[in-house]
Amino acid sequence: MTQNYIKPGYITKDRWNNYWYQIDSLKRFRNAKTVLEIGPGNKVVNDMLKKLGFLAKSVDVDKSVSPDYIASAEKIPVDDKSYDLVLAAEIIEHLPFEKVDEVLEEIKRIAKTGAVISLPHSGYTLSLGFKVPLIKWKFGILKIPHFWRRKTSTEEHFWELGLRNYPVRKFKKILKKAGFKIINNFIGHDDPSHIFFVLEL
Repeated sequence: MTQNYIKPGYITKDRWNNYWYQIDSLKRFRNAKTVLEIGPGNKVVNDMLKKLGFLAKSVDVDKSVSPDYIASAEKIPVDDKSYDLVLAAEIIEHLPFEKVDEVLEEIKRIAKTGAVISLPHSGYTLSLGFKVPLIKWKFGILKIPHFWRRKTSTEEHFWELGLRNYPVRKFKKILKKAGFKIINNFIGHDDPSHIFFVLEL
């Protein structure tokens, strides 16, 4: 429901940082002009992409968020290769893990150039940063996954990377098997609870 995306406590500083990482990752595809966002939420990212010159559309099962297409991530009613990029930020974990292959296949079918996927990453984080004159901030991240835990951070998630039976390497293998090339994967020092995958076809 739309109100879930504007309720107190939802838009935290980490979430704003997450929005920035989504947009920055898409901007790395220099010649891309069109983006399909799966699960637009409050549309902060979608609206900003439009202001940056992208033709951005959205798809969601929830019609209350006013998506351009009302459909599930497993079956999106658009033509093959109809968008340069597909964005799926904190979406796939809302489906049973058995459906991951199906969703990735749909993303690959739609995208011409690549995709950006982000997922919850459960674990303890140590983030270190330093700044000296004339040099930009430098950060390092050490992540210790909760490989002994099974419970997700919210009941809305079926699974999360970092939990028992869901190591990052397992998801990377699935991405490669689906035909994606991982050009970057990272955890932002100021959004340590998520991991991003920047993918090319």
